[in-house]
Amino acid sequence: MRPVHFALAVLVAAVWGVNFVVIEVGLRHFPPLLFSALRFLVAALPAVFLVRRPRVALRWIVAVGLALGVAKFGLLFIGMREGMPAGLSSLVLQVQAVFTAVFAAATLGERLGRVRLTGMAVALAGIAVAAVGQGASGPLGAFLLVVAAAAAWGVSNVLTRKAAPPDALSWMVWVSLVPPLPLIVLSLLFEGPAADLAALRSLDLSGLGAVCFVAWVATLFGFGAWGFLLRRYDASAVAPFSLLVPVFGMTSAALLLDEGITAPDALAAALLIGGVTLVSLARGRGTATEPAADAAAEPTGAVQRAGTGSQTARAGSRG
Repeated sequence: MRPVHFALAVLVAAVWGVNFVVIEVGLRHFPPLLFSALRFLVAALPAVFLVRRPRVALRWIVAVGLALGVAKFGLLFIGMREGMPAGLSSLVLQVQAVFTAVFAAATLGERLGRVRLTGMAVALAGIAVAAVGQGASGPLGAFLLVVAAAAAWGVSNVLTRKAAPPDALSWMVWVSLVPPLPLIVLSLLFEGPAADLAALRSLDLSGLGAVCFVAWVATLFGFGAWGFLLRRYDASAVAPFSLLVPVFGMTSAALLLDEGITAPDALAAALLIGGVTLVSLARGRGTATEPAADAAAEPTGAVQRAGTGSQTARAGSRG
């Protein structure tokens, strides 16, 4: 990989890691479902008028928009609002690689193999360590919401692999059209019109900056750059950079939000990253493609979306 492209891959991982800190800032200004709706609305408009619709069936765009935008990000934002630390969220979310492998085995006929099964066991041990640590220091319910978000991300990964979009940027822009309306409806129902209006009326530069960062930098730049790399290199060469996301996420949260990194956190990080590495990079059998690890909005999931599209179509989804 050329040095400039190596630097770009690290930059994308850094953006997706820091994005969790920005989400934490945004949640101080908006209810979680409204914030998620704004993220996708700003990402989709006006970009949808500048890129062509990906050559996939509309049902796949809608399905992934609901699984990724509504379920995954809705649960993630609610979990973080309820007390899940930004740094730990960036780490725990990587268990989506395990969910993806399980769902792909169940629906796509992929064989997990010994290496992937070992990686899944190691990653789940990391989740158990993180759960014990979170249960001792914070709300366990918030932790479980982020795990549920990872499961929703796994569903969206498998759906994206079925769709096999050839281009990451156009795919994410059009997928971003789907979540705003259902998220706004859910926000009005569960967060209330008064809370939504109050957040919009009190919007300041900090809140606006958070929305713009998660929409334009983490989503459009992140996925666009990731797709650029995957069109030039094998997914196996690009995928490992996604494992830097929780490193940047936990480090930036410690530096910018004063989140401490405890011994259990460090152990959980080592187990999760090690397990996800085995799950993501081991070569599977039984299908024409090999699962990599989707981001985020972010991170590892983006590898899977874009990497699958590039491997399947050899043409050319995170953050």
